[in-house]
Amino acid sequence: MSSTSSVSTPTRTIRIGSRKSQLALIQTHWVRDELKKRFPEVAFEVTTMDTQGDRVLDVSLSKIGDKGLFTQELEDGMVQGDIDFAVHSLKDLPTRLPEGLMLGCVTEREDPADALVMHSQHQDKTLKDLPEGAVIGTSSLRRLAQLRHHFPHLQFKDIRGNLNTRLRKLDEGGYDAIILAVAGLRRMDMGDRIHEILPPEISLHAVGQGALGIECREGDDDILSVLQVLSHGPTTQRCLAERAFLRELEGGCQVPIGVNTTLDAADVLTLTGIVASLDGQQMIKNTQSGPADDAEAIGTALAKQLRSQGAQAILDEITAANRT
Repeated sequence: MSSTSSVSTPTRTIRIGSRKSQLALIQTHWVRDELKKRFPEVAFEVTTMDTQGDRVLDVSLSKIGDKGLFTQELEDGMVQGDIDFAVHSLKDLPTRLPEGLMLGCVTEREDPADALVMHSQHQDKTLKDLPEGAVIGTSSLRRLAQLRHHFPHLQFKDIRGNLNTRLRKLDEGGYDAIILAVAGLRRMDMGDRIHEILPPEISLHAVGQGALGIECREGDDDILSVLQVLSHGPTTQRCLAERAFLRELEGGCQVPIGVNTTLDAADVLTLTGIVASLDGQQMIKNTQSGPADDAEAIGTALAKQLRSQGAQAILDEITAANRT
């Protein structure tokens, strides 16, 4: 879209919604600055909001629910017309969006893998070398289940707070290591804290991890046309497959579900997914491939395949446990 388009008049102001955390603002300011380059005559204003996930820090994510923990307030702002679109870490955006809202754009993905950040006393070790009883911090049931499966001799402790807070808790000695997203550390210019990038064989990543998802109102063609300059096709296809997989399983923060996607030169998309029990004892895993244009169908098919392999029993057990 050219900057002379009718949506880009000198008096036009576009309002962007963001969480207040440092990482959220880095991501939102990147989106704002990229759009300014394309549309220099448009004013882009950032409005920040606290979400429930930001305010409730003394309870694990899995216990406070998974319905828009980091998105609802921003979504309310769009519905009410206070903001025009919101920038999310795509992994935080539910697969079922409120009526009238849509996923308008997915940006090019940073490395979606999980990263091990080690306490200074263990700099000479890898994850598998940590001594029995070493304490690993993570707030993700997905990471927890997979690491329990591979490293049953380690202990795991919930950790909440923004990225800086988690790193401080590690450095103060509350943990021997913590698990964070590679993407977040790199976007915060803290890539030097990455001690080890966990391979998919150890930890399949979260759905949408590493990508930004920009949510907007359905039918807002002016905003959609602006956002398309940031859309990244291969990332979008991979993330649509992952989100369809999660949507079919009806999972969220309360269910250990992990994925990994690849897209080859022939546009064949391969999606690997797992559903794990909370204790890591059961892991249902499989892979599905197909044309990238059928991304959502691939995700749905893989979810149904895992259900037929026994994933449904795990999901039912976790759902029952969450009700008690």
